[in-house]
Amino acid sequence: MTRLSTLAVLMAATAAPALAQELNLYSSRHYDTDERLYSDFEDATGITINRIEGNADELIARMQAEGENSPADVLLTVDTTRLERAKTAGLLQPVESALLEERIPANLQDADNEWFGFSQRARIVFYDEAEVKNPPQTYLDLADPQYEGMICHRSSTNVYSQTLLSAVIEHHGEDAAQDWAQGFVNNFARDPQGGDTDQLRGIVSGECDISISNTYYYARALRTDVDGLGAEELEGIGFVFPSMTEDQGAHVNLSGGGVAANAPNRDNAVAFLEYLASDSAQQYFANGNDEYPVVAGVPLSESVQQLGEFDADTVDLSAVAKNVEAANRIFAQVGWE
Repeated sequence: MTRLSTLAVLMAATAAPALAQELNLYSSRHYDTDERLYSDFEDATGITINRIEGNADELIARMQAEGENSPADVLLTVDTTRLERAKTAGLLQPVESALLEERIPANLQDADNEWFGFSQRARIVFYDEAEVKNPPQTYLDLADPQYEGMICHRSSTNVYSQTLLSAVIEHHGEDAAQDWAQGFVNNFARDPQGGDTDQLRGIVSGECDISISNTYYYARALRTDVDGLGAEELEGIGFVFPSMTEDQGAHVNLSGGGVAANAPNRDNAVAFLEYLASDSAQQYFANGNDEYPVVAGVPLSESVQQLGEFDADTVDLSAVAKNVEAANRIFAQVGWE
């Protein structure tokens, strides 16, 4: 297909009978604004979206159990490692789409076109401005002994921890990554625990002075109270978009998706992915969870604007995802629980 995308063809054909006017979506997303995301696609194409929602790991396991008989057309999930896990398990298929290639940056999509990122979140440093006068400026700085006993982070079983260490491996090699992880663990203020919001709460409570969190947890708390954490509690918390190397910016992770390997409605599935790369869908997709769009020029939500634009690490995230096994070995070796 030339300049006309699969989405454009389906939209042009909405008045004509179709063999299959449905899309079976397996999604771990659960945000209210996604309702408009789905209804706009249905209105534009006449395709009904049938949703199966659940935990990402459960959805991947379900697709594996269903095998060739799986009704799944599209898998939507978060974190590069989960997308890569679905690919490695043979649950996705390549998609050749000029529209996706044009709009999604190359480093935010799979090298074999089996998954694509549709929103991004940076994993950055937050700190108590009253206690920390020299906050870490790079990820490697987090292992500096000057921050001993000051840092909160999630457990090694969390995918965000795994992807961050996998990115350090990709940039600096396994040996350097192990040294970094050991220094990082030495600087923990408490045993790893909780989610990203809990890391921010750790600063508020005084349990730690520095924490690492994805940007959208902070932006969401700026916009609305999250179980007692809101804009008032975040006063006095500063943030840094640390760099991964001298010439590479902040580590990012993705919310993304791909077409299921045995998709019974493949054209509809490709059209849906192309729709997610449209300007309107990018705003729904990203703003619903206070994330950064992946398509250049799409406006940021008000909450994300308070964090501002940043320089992102342009490393190939599909290469990063392949380092998870090595990252898990390092976690065990340095005692990162």
